[in-house]
Amino acid sequence: MITIREYLKPETMEEAYKQLIRNKKNTIFGGGAFIRMGSKNIPLAIDLSKVGLNYIEEDEYEIKIGAMTTFGDIEHSQLLSKYFDNMLAKSVREIVGIQLRNIVTVGGTIYSRYGFSDLITGLLALDTDVNLYKGGTIPLERFLKEGPKEKDILESINIKKDNRKATFLSMRNSRGDYAILNVALSNLEGKFRISVGARPNRATLAYNAMKYLDRLDNQITKEHIYKAAKIASEELVFGTNTRGSSLYRKQICYVLVKQGLMEVMGYED
Repeated sequence: MITIREYLKPETMEEAYKQLIRNKKNTIFGGGAFIRMGSKNIPLAIDLSKVGLNYIEEDEYEIKIGAMTTFGDIEHSQLLSKYFDNMLAKSVREIVGIQLRNIVTVGGTIYSRYGFSDLITGLLALDTDVNLYKGGTIPLERFLKEGPKEKDILESINIKKDNRKATFLSMRNSRGDYAILNVALSNLEGKFRISVGARPNRATLAYNAMKYLDRLDNQITKEHIYKAAKIASEELVFGTNTRGSSLYRKQICYVLVKQGLMEVMGYED
């Protein structure tokens, strides 16, 4: 159960930030979907819906997604469907149900660095930056490891537009359930990014597997793919919860990474 003492809809980012830092317990409310899962006493809930952060747009070099953009917006975006084999839509379309996807926001999910997030896993496989109101622009990879240096507000994310082929895969007990494990992969002219999330810890890159593939100079056979998948499953740390054991997640990681690499390489399994 959450208790909210005051509720504010500022019209500027500066007003939102000033109110946020007045009390360490003041909280930015995106959709508020995952905040409701816990128990909190919030002096001030700050709603950013009037600040103008709900957008998906592009320029010559990148795609920019505002923090108040919902998963439903991503799922149905015609702009995003043109890039990365529509991987971002695939990463969110199995999350719980339509009602939740129309509430959950990009900013709330990424700033909170949720371990179960499918979207974060997908974005980590791309060249993604996070734009913070005070902290500036930093790579998503670094943000996931370090978090913000001080209390801040996520304004948007930037994704570099390139020709990488990408895919997203997950293992769930049932459709709409949270993932037991999720995997996103991309291939840009023989340079791979392999992202694994819901371990159940937050998403991370499989660095050893990526280095192994990079050394092959794009001369990659199915046997190389099997080995890279094995390296990924062995280098990452998996935990146990009610959805699956660490050993089960390790085995699923091997299967999903292998399947994803086959897809982005154009092989048939």
